[in-house]
Amino acid sequence: MNSGLINNGQTTGPAAPIRVVLVDDQELLRTGFRMILDAQQDMAVVGEAGDGLSALELLEGIAADVVLMDVRMPALDGVEATRRLLQGRSVGDAETPKILILTTFDLDEYAFAAIKAGASGFLLKDVPPTELLSAIRAVHSGDAVVAPSTTRRLLDRFAPMLPANGAPAPPTLSVLTEREREVLGLVAQGLSNSEIAGRLVLSEATVKTHVGRILMKLDLRDRVQAVVLAYETGLVRPGPR
Repeated sequence: MNSGLINNGQTTGPAAPIRVVLVDDQELLRTGFRMILDAQQDMAVVGEAGDGLSALELLEGIAADVVLMDVRMPALDGVEATRRLLQGRSVGDAETPKILILTTFDLDEYAFAAIKAGASGFLLKDVPPTELLSAIRAVHSGDAVVAPSTTRRLLDRFAPMLPANGAPAPPTLSVLTEREREVLGLVAQGLSNSEIAGRLVLSEATVKTHVGRILMKLDLRDRVQAVVLAYETGLVRPGPR
C-alpha cells in the first residue's frame, strides 16, 4: 500500500504526527496516556508537565497541536493555564494548540469554566483508549465537538446560569444569516457535519463552509465554543435529561 498522497500528480509523504502535550499531576495517568498515544502512527507525545505553571513554561519552548489538560492541579489549575495559554491568540492560528480538558465523572464546574476560557472540549479521566484517540483527532481537525452527549449534560447542569426562555436573540447572533443560525442550532444539539447535511439536505462540504463562517463571524475558536454560545444566548435550550 502506498503511504504517500497523490496531489496534482505529485506524491507527498505521510502527514506529520499530531504533537501532544500531557498535563496532569498524576504521573501514572500521564504514563498510561503516553503509552497509548505513542503507539499510534499519527501521534507523538512531545512533552509532559505536572501542573499548569510548568505546562506554560514547557509550551513556550515547544510546539504542540493538542494539549491534554487536567483541571485540578497544584501551582496553577487547568482553567487558568488554559486562559493564559490562549490569551491573545488569534482564532484559527495554526500555532495555537487545541486543549482537551480532563475532568472527573461528576462533571465538575471547572470543565465548563475551561471551555469558556477556550478549551476545545473535555474528556473523562477514565475514557476508553479508542475514545481518547478519536477525541484528539477530532479537535486537531477542528471538525467535531467532543462527546456531544456529555457536552449537553454539562450544559444541563449549568442551565441556571443561562438566559431565561423567551429572551430576545442578542446582537451577537445578528451577524449570522438565517441558514447559519439554523446550522449553529444543530451544532449545539451535538450533530456532526454529516448529520446536519442530512437534516438540511445539503452537502457536507456546504455545511463545513457554514460552520467555518459561523466561527469566523462570531470570533470563536471551534465548535465547542459555538455550542456554549448557542446555549448562553438562548438560541437553543437544554432538553430533558
